[in-house]
Amino acid sequence: MRSTLYKRVVHYPENHLNHNLKKLIEEALAEDLGSGDVTSEATIPADSTSIAVVLAKQYLILAGIDIAVEVFRHLDPEVRFTPWAKDGDRINAGAEIARFSGNTRALLAGERVALNLLQHLSGVATLAAGYVEKVKGLKTVILDTRKTLPGLRQLEKYAVRMGGGKNHRMGLYDMILIKDNHIKAAGGITKAVASARTKSGILRVEVETKTLDEVREALAAKTDIIMLDNMPVDMMREAVKLIAGRALVEASGNVTLETVRQIAETGVDFVSSGSLTHSAPAADISMKIK
Repeated sequence: MRSTLYKRVVHYPENHLNHNLKKLIEEALAEDLGSGDVTSEATIPADSTSIAVVLAKQYLILAGIDIAVEVFRHLDPEVRFTPWAKDGDRINAGAEIARFSGNTRALLAGERVALNLLQHLSGVATLAAGYVEKVKGLKTVILDTRKTLPGLRQLEKYAVRMGGGKNHRMGLYDMILIKDNHIKAAGGITKAVASARTKSGILRVEVETKTLDEVREALAAKTDIIMLDNMPVDMMREAVKLIAGRALVEASGNVTLETVRQIAETGVDFVSSGSLTHSAPAADISMKIK
């Protein structure tokens, strides 16, 4: 059970773009280009061709390079792409990531959109890798959350995987997670879990707990996964002993790079953090015309 819980993920389309990703690229380019790139049109001949080099200006974990390719190909279907790295690779500062060659106006028109996506996703992957490194040698798995930018969830969760993390639920549809507001509205943990069991089918049921008494109630209700939400580390350790393998255990809330190792050492199966996606700094990547 432990090894399969979070294997259900929505995979990034590596060989073709799905409808949502095509729409994202089209809308992002339309937002930036409007009626046209007036600067390039005023200064560069329409038939000009160039080589553009994409450079890492910091150490990073690469994510989103294939999306950058599709941004340029949307503007110039004949653009040529020469990669020196692939998603998931560790890139040192100063390294050349890839080269694009094609129509100069198209390369300049797509530069900002391509870099925005590449920088953001590589930033997510790099931060996720930092969390994974902190718990190295322990059984704990690093998970993301639903705290993603609207419209970018699939890509951000893909980037988390490129950094070595795993995905929690993709949305409200693929897992039952009974949080504090559900518990209040349903009349308690026991009632909420019992009701979920009658309607959930094969979906696993997770319950958010804040106290040891709530942990005991969730255990008695035979919950599949118990989330320890914003608990002090000493209480987490006590909760793990109390659960004693009868349910999977997830720690969440106030997780940082400085605290994640200590949290993982309590014996929890998973540590989830919204910061992987909502607070990841953009990786420093640039594009230069040769």
